[in-house]
Amino acid sequence: MYIVRLLAGVDRYHSIVTLKRFSSRLIIPLAISLLFAAPQASTQVLPSKPINLPNLGDTERQELSPLIERKLGEQIMYEIRSNKDYLDDEPILEYLNELGNKLVAAHPGARGEASFNYGFFAVRDNQLNAFALPGGFIGVHSALLLAAQNESELASVLGHEIGHVAQRHIARQLGQQKTDALIPLAAMVLAALAMKSSPDAAMGVMMGGQGLAIQRQLNFGRDAEREADRVGFQIMGEAGYDTSGMVAFFQRMQTATRNYSDNVPAYLLTHPLTTERIADIQARIREQPYRQRADSLAFHLIRARARVLQDESSQGLAESIRYFQDLLLQDNRQQKTAGQYGLAFAMLKKGDFAAAQSWLDKALATVNAPAPAGALGVARQDVAPTVFTSLSLDIKLAQESNAPLIKAALAEAESAHQKYPLSRGIAHQYAKAMIVAGNTEEAARFLRDQVQQYREEPEGFDLLAEAYAKQGKMALQHMALAESYMLQGGMLAAIDQLGLARKSPDASFYDQSQIDAREREFKQRRKEAMGDKYKEP
Repeated sequence: MYIVRLLAGVDRYHSIVTLKRFSSRLIIPLAISLLFAAPQASTQVLPSKPINLPNLGDTERQELSPLIERKLGEQIMYEIRSNKDYLDDEPILEYLNELGNKLVAAHPGARGEASFNYGFFAVRDNQLNAFALPGGFIGVHSALLLAAQNESELASVLGHEIGHVAQRHIARQLGQQKTDALIPLAAMVLAALAMKSSPDAAMGVMMGGQGLAIQRQLNFGRDAEREADRVGFQIMGEAGYDTSGMVAFFQRMQTATRNYSDNVPAYLLTHPLTTERIADIQARIREQPYRQRADSLAFHLIRARARVLQDESSQGLAESIRYFQDLLLQDNRQQKTAGQYGLAFAMLKKGDFAAAQSWLDKALATVNAPAPAGALGVARQDVAPTVFTSLSLDIKLAQESNAPLIKAALAEAESAHQKYPLSRGIAHQYAKAMIVAGNTEEAARFLRDQVQQYREEPEGFDLLAEAYAKQGKMALQHMALAESYMLQGGMLAAIDQLGLARKSPDASFYDQSQIDAREREFKQRRKEAMGDKYKEP
């Protein structure tokens, strides 16, 4: 927190503070990799009108190629995915990626010169925060999902982070190697170590290593934030969202800083909101015709899921239930539907399947009821079909001993997969339904095809391992688990699984060849990651 407070506005520090929550192993390596330069302040005068901004700093970016930047982002994502606070909830992931990629597609320059494929995800955290990682990965804290009052406000945050990626701010900050970077770098590393035992000591170390280099970083960060604001503003408008949502969200966040304390939202510490920046966005809004954007029903349902997943303790679920019950009193169909859906999800987490199904049925009845006379733009179920279907399948699949329900789940999942073949969550639930129903051979064939198409998804390999286990194919089970662990950053665990696969009595000659090849590849990756610290397992 002290690091970010001192170096406000630079997203690389933002990433460090956010990521230290997930894995202490990341602190020093990431600090070193993201702080090994102190770029000069940008002096370019930015245009006053929302035009396509150029990618600046060509000389600086030469030191960090798009390929290396992407690899760095993937390594960080391995660490994040392996942590319990990573929200591995497929409806939330699908919604964020659908919204995020809609924003990216609306703005021709959003992918930048590197043409990154964006990935959006959520983490469980009660601080208002969002962050961009190298290579096009953008994370959102669950608390920020809950704080956004409408979809345009959430789009404003994603658009801002997309702006950082499109303009390659991380590459521009890493690309210039300067001697004066060593002073703040050493201070950062020492402060990260000292922070574990004494925040005051950490601040003392930081203050001892500042000077001109820090001011340069601050200046560059402020320019980067303004640039990201303007790119994000353009992206929002071109995607059809209400651009006033950016100002509304920023103003509400700025209010939190009036009583400055350790509880200030992290988003403000790393994205300093100045009156100048807000005024700049307001001026741009006045130049555009007013555009009202109705929220999708999916936005409200996803926020209900995030509220439950934010705190799954008994007390947390009780508080969520009270919140959803209050929503039922709202004279707004979307809010009422979200309350009923949230109660269904909360009851599923409590293990009360009958109540969960009852509340889900009420949510479907509410959203599909005829609109009252004179009602405006009422969202219907087809706005968020997979969100409803996913919960319906989860409720049924949680009752594995109920054969009629499992049969119904299989039919429902098959129909949903045919209707929505690109939904990764529905595809995984279809596979799970086949496994639970005993159709393990069919499930394995389906999953083998899925993991070939989507090789970066550990869920597919986990389900494939489950299908193989049901068939007694132990070698193949361990091989599938090895792939899953590797994708989640567990290199040693992946190598161990390959060892178990090799020892399995049913391992064929072909299996052994595959095991040997993958083991060599996994060990080489581990060697590259550890460098001089590598030891043969």
